[in-house]
Amino acid sequence: MTTVTGIDQVRAAGPAQDATWWRQAVVYQIYPRSFADSNGDGVGDLRGITAKVGHLRDLGVDAVWLSPFYPSALADGGYDVDDHRAVDPRIGTLDDFDALRTALHAAGIRLVVDIVPNHTSDRHAWFVEALASPPGSRSRQRYVFRRGRGPHGELPPSDWTASFGGPAWEPVGDGEWYLHLFAPEQPDLNWADDEVREDFLRTLAFWADRGVDGFRIDVAHALAKDLTEPLPSQAELDAHLGDGTHPLQDRDEVHDIYREWRRLFDRYDPPRTAVAEAWVPAHRRSRYASPQGLGQAFNFDLLEAPWDAAAFASIIDTNLALAHESGASSTWVLSNHDVVRHATRYALPPGTDLAAWLNADGTDPAPDEERGLRRARAATLLVLALPGSAYLYQGEELGLPEVADLPRDALQDPTFVRSGGTQKGRDGCRVPLPWSSHGPTLGFGDQRAHLPVPASFARFAADAEATDDSSTLALYRRALAERRRRQTGEMLEWLTDVPPTVVAFRRPGGWTSVTNFGSTPAPVPAGRVVLASGPLDGTGVPPETTVWLDQGTTQD
Repeated sequence: MTTVTGIDQVRAAGPAQDATWWRQAVVYQIYPRSFADSNGDGVGDLRGITAKVGHLRDLGVDAVWLSPFYPSALADGGYDVDDHRAVDPRIGTLDDFDALRTALHAAGIRLVVDIVPNHTSDRHAWFVEALASPPGSRSRQRYVFRRGRGPHGELPPSDWTASFGGPAWEPVGDGEWYLHLFAPEQPDLNWADDEVREDFLRTLAFWADRGVDGFRIDVAHALAKDLTEPLPSQAELDAHLGDGTHPLQDRDEVHDIYREWRRLFDRYDPPRTAVAEAWVPAHRRSRYASPQGLGQAFNFDLLEAPWDAAAFASIIDTNLALAHESGASSTWVLSNHDVVRHATRYALPPGTDLAAWLNADGTDPAPDEERGLRRARAATLLVLALPGSAYLYQGEELGLPEVADLPRDALQDPTFVRSGGTQKGRDGCRVPLPWSSHGPTLGFGDQRAHLPVPASFARFAADAEATDDSSTLALYRRALAERRRRQTGEMLEWLTDVPPTVVAFRRPGGWTSVTNFGSTPAPVPAGRVVLASGPLDGTGVPPETTVWLDQGTTQD
């Protein structure tokens, strides 16, 4: 077992000493470079976020999840980290980080930060040292180096492909190659190395000691790897996806790492929280969320679900059962920094190939934006009525759509680069937020933004929506306020006497959520309407609409 020094005197931090705050929390994801720019350099920064804490407070979120803000060459939007215990100078300083934490806590909002443990950047001091050292050296043991095939090591050790396209091995010129499951600028760490494990415990303690309340763990399923020779082929890897025996992901031994992390988290009062980004089959997810491990894991099923009542009901049932199995609470996600925004997904015909749609600049097929936003509002209200925690992605409270027509010369995503321009990647959901309906960047910064802000975003500007009672921002504010008042217990009772196009359930305290996925009005259960995702006309729950009803007190 590794140990950590310098954290014997741990201190509590956060708005309140509640060890279970995360179970029913609404967490707001901030992609720092696209949130708010305080100094006009085109890049969002920590001071920009601090200046918008009032927006977050008025929205009613319980916590902020801060995507990577560490020093980085931005080969992968900040997920190529040079130093896990520092702040990118373009984004701010440690003092700026402390000021943001203080402002959030003063507003009653907790802070969760992204941890990227599968890899570093190729500019990290360890990797620079490894490249300057000979094969077999101690420095190279922190990463995954292998001798290439062929007489002089001129061929890669295997035919593996990287997630962003191209080979997963990169030569270093001396017959050895290093593994990168993502971009070449992201060399994979060797988690069988004690020094790697020790250093990440120091990183977790560093941020916890600064008052961070929790951690989001990037690529949590890929740390433990079986690299026993001979290495399998890519076809053999693909054959083991999801069965727990894949050499590179979702291996049982990864949970040894997280048990060690949990011992560290539990030394704090209240214990620090963690949520796993683990793209694994549903039946494998609960181990990441166990109380002895990270404590919670993302449920991404709704990111891939069609607009369909049966699909939503099945996903809800499955994930509530998994949460019960693990002792955690479920997590509900409709959008994040890696996927097409849900207001746009729901605007497209069923089965649309989103990658092909992006490559066609969002014109084939043409999205029905009004329908997409109507469905997005209904889905959000449904999700916010569920037991568990809800994760919101910046801008969804404004109803932002995907920006599919970004010019090619503005694209930054490594998927675009590694695919030779045949795949546009994820930049369309990372366009800076419109804070104002006027100005060259619509209030994001002074004159420019690292990704162009389309003029069409003016109709979603936060300043305009804040004074419009029918806006998506107004709906989110009312929904989060009602949720905070009503979210008690973690039980759900399905209403069964409803049409097959309706998802309806009752929550403790006597409130009911009814979502009509169909094309004709649906009956409304008895009760007082508390909130609706769209206008009601007295004929029932309109198509593509969610209604919350107060039916009086019931037993939990």
